[in-house]
Amino acid sequence: MKSIDLIIIGAGPGGYDTAVYAAEHGLDTVIVESAEVGGTCLNHGCIPTKCFVHDADLIRNSMSTCNGKCIVDFSQIQARKDTVVRQLRQGIETLLSRPGITLVRGKARFLDAHTISINDEEYSAKNIIIATGSHSKLPQFAVEGMKSAKTKVVTSTELLNITYVPERLAIVGAGVIGMEFASVFNAFGSHVEVYEFLKECLPTLDKDIAKRLRKALEKRGISFHMKYSVKDVDELNADTVLIATGRAANTDGMDLDNAGIAYDKRGIMVDGNMETNVKGVYAVGDVNGRTMLAHAAKWQGRRAVNHILGLEDRIRLDIIPSAIFTYPEAAGVGPTEEALKESNVEYTVTKNFFRANGKALAIGETEGMLKLIADKNGKILSCHMYGPHSADIVQEVSALMNTDITIDRLNDIIHIHPTLEEILVK
Repeated sequence: MKSIDLIIIGAGPGGYDTAVYAAEHGLDTVIVESAEVGGTCLNHGCIPTKCFVHDADLIRNSMSTCNGKCIVDFSQIQARKDTVVRQLRQGIETLLSRPGITLVRGKARFLDAHTISINDEEYSAKNIIIATGSHSKLPQFAVEGMKSAKTKVVTSTELLNITYVPERLAIVGAGVIGMEFASVFNAFGSHVEVYEFLKECLPTLDKDIAKRLRKALEKRGISFHMKYSVKDVDELNADTVLIATGRAANTDGMDLDNAGIAYDKRGIMVDGNMETNVKGVYAVGDVNGRTMLAHAAKWQGRRAVNHILGLEDRIRLDIIPSAIFTYPEAAGVGPTEEALKESNVEYTVTKNFFRANGKALAIGETEGMLKLIADKNGKILSCHMYGPHSADIVQEVSALMNTDITIDRLNDIIHIHPTLEEILVK
């Protein structure tokens, strides 16, 4: 049996970054991965979709300034995406080859709370971090549909590797994944229809912003069917159907019960330090079901290592920005207006529009709005918006929120003119 300081199960963002951070702080670390390093984000999520988003933007820009129809070479789009993914994967493998880190290929399962088996070899550690990520949830109608020869049914993983641009693409689910693919394949030339069980898209986004974003996408030719319950994929008039009904934590196959680790359908239960009910065992990223974002996994991992080392940090896990890379973009940080109402929190709302922003007019992207929400003392609680470069602008607000900034103080910060970021100040 091999005894080490720290075992990390999973080499996605919550795994590989944590391994590097732990090694830098003197922990002898074994990281276990049964597939490609980089996790879902690099191989089947954030990075390949952003490659698609970039190429979709290029197509839109060319169409706005050129006469005639843009001819899309989808094979070139796929080739560029594969090159980017391969380059980043090699970079992670290099990171994991540094001293203090041992990458072990295989499937890990718990023998007890501090012992795991990998390829029939046993490893023990006082501290273990589970970072196994998540997978696409498939409703029963989708499972049955995948057996049908009439319609091609795919998850986001398969759609990212598809060899053709669907003529008619149906998307079941109007969350982040569904909305991003709707925007992208609309630009690629697909007729896109989105089916959503709820009354509005993007349920975690501010409702005002979500509605305005949906209307903007409708203007671009995407059809939405809200409050629609899909029973059979063949009822959808499409040659390809994307199932984007959410993701579920990867908890199967690790024998968590052998370690006494508590979990439910959302994922592994953790406290504010990402520690499970078993001392010395932690869970970070999608597998704990808290915030399914790559950057959340990274910083949760650092919090876990800091707790192991007895180090205090100032990581604000209550301030985690997020973005939806549609066209136009949407982004947010902090509670929505609806959540504040439900909590009976006093607040004020400031709304600014891109149609009054000089840079937005210059680049021809005036569709969009920003909402800044502050408490009764003026401290900024949240920012939600859609429009050009929303992710970058919300990131600025997120950084400032870490200093407990007020609206008045924000209005005293000099911004370059002309920039989109001027939408933040009066």
